[in-house]
Amino acid sequence: MANAIYVGGGGPEQNEAQTLLLNRANRHGIIAGATGTGKTVTLQILAEGFSNQGVPVFCADVKGDLSGLAKSGTEDFKLHDAFMSRATKIGFAEDYSYHDTPVVFWDVFGKKGHPVRATISEMGPTLLSRLMDLTETQEGVLTVAFEYADDEGLLLLDLKDLQKLLIHLGQKEVRDDVSLRYGNVATASLSAIQRSLLGLERDGAEEFFGEPALDLMDLMRTSRDGRGIVNILDSTRLINSPKLYSTFLLWLLSELFERLPEVGDPDKPKLVFFFDEAHLLFNDAPKALLAKIEQVVRLIRSKGVGVYFVTQNPRDLPDSVLAQLGNRIQHALRAYTPTERKGVKAASDSFRPNPDFDTEEVITQLGTGEALVSTLDEKSAPHVVQRTLIRPPSSRLGPITDKERAEIMADSPVAATYDEAIDRESAYEILMEKEEQAAKEAERLAKEEEKAKREIEKKKSRTKSRSRRQTPAEAAVKTATRTFARDFTRYVLRGILGSRKR
Repeated sequence: MANAIYVGGGGPEQNEAQTLLLNRANRHGIIAGATGTGKTVTLQILAEGFSNQGVPVFCADVKGDLSGLAKSGTEDFKLHDAFMSRATKIGFAEDYSYHDTPVVFWDVFGKKGHPVRATISEMGPTLLSRLMDLTETQEGVLTVAFEYADDEGLLLLDLKDLQKLLIHLGQKEVRDDVSLRYGNVATASLSAIQRSLLGLERDGAEEFFGEPALDLMDLMRTSRDGRGIVNILDSTRLINSPKLYSTFLLWLLSELFERLPEVGDPDKPKLVFFFDEAHLLFNDAPKALLAKIEQVVRLIRSKGVGVYFVTQNPRDLPDSVLAQLGNRIQHALRAYTPTERKGVKAASDSFRPNPDFDTEEVITQLGTGEALVSTLDEKSAPHVVQRTLIRPPSSRLGPITDKERAEIMADSPVAATYDEAIDRESAYEILMEKEEQAAKEAERLAKEEEKAKREIEKKKSRTKSRSRRQTPAEAAVKTATRTFARDFTRYVLRGILGSRKR
């Protein structure tokens, strides 16, 4: 299909094509459903569809299954017959074939993909504060630190730059000066931020912050045959640090929003972004950050970027964000508790009703690989919801081997750009050099002071020596005095002893 992505077959006979229009794909979407209902396969077939239409994709691979996009499916796969049966049932058999998808693997930790890095400066104090769970006061101190670094020409690239800056600000003379210029900087807040940085290091964030930083244009590549590159972020380890996972993806969205030009509603998106485990983005997020997320989601579509949230229940997302999601694919939900029943009702109410069935009832009856689908039409109005069989994937279902991954990474167009870390002069080196110069100057001044003290002592010693020498007149007076005293003493003693002459 030239201007749409085929999602699956709907209608009473399940052979009515359910499609996602490319010129409405930047209106965002949601893939929801309980564990084991087929969300990952739905994400996989959408990624294939966008790639085939020349649209680059970025997606987080939480379970490792999406790596199968890089390899073609095969007829000897044990589910081949089931796939062909489904393709026939939904009227897709003639167009269905196996093929791979051009993929670039990324990994914050640099193990299962090319290292993906950002600098401390790019991340900024707001997102860093969320990452470190800082209080409002501590976030204010961190903001002051960033302002001071900007004014002093100190590049903040990695964690050691920020750590060194905080130590520098902790010096009394510097802290007093900074407090006068920017506002109070308390030592307690500096200490708390430093402790949080140690926590980040334990979580592996040290490998994320640094250079070469990710160039967003490298996420928007196409292959030689014109297909969009699917960028897969291996998140099997990253998901164990949920704050780092969600903050990184939010940073990525924010950077795209800041850097891309306005394009309105293009014929097809410039990039499609899939955010798996989307609830992590909103958990414990302060109001200011939620407002920022809502703003980015609302406005980034005009930059030609489509954002698709993948989560278990639509209620995981705030209403303000859900209102921006025009394309919806809802897999089965469970309704065993009152809370779950409320979730089912909320999900059903978000669809345009279909008079042929009860949406709320059907959500709990969907089988694996089935979904309720409602996408936007040419006028941006939602279609009537349809019970749909999702089409089978053309790429491999399940993860690739470590050997296959290594071969793909070795042939990657970005291998030479990101695989080797760079540590250029930044705040750490500049402050270390200044401290060394200050230490040398202090040592020089100390030596000069010691030398001056020795000179003073010598002068005092010479003065005392000169004061002990007698002039000839002083010697004569002292001699006469001693003689008179001796004669007078004898005279007195003779009088006392009775031998003095009368």
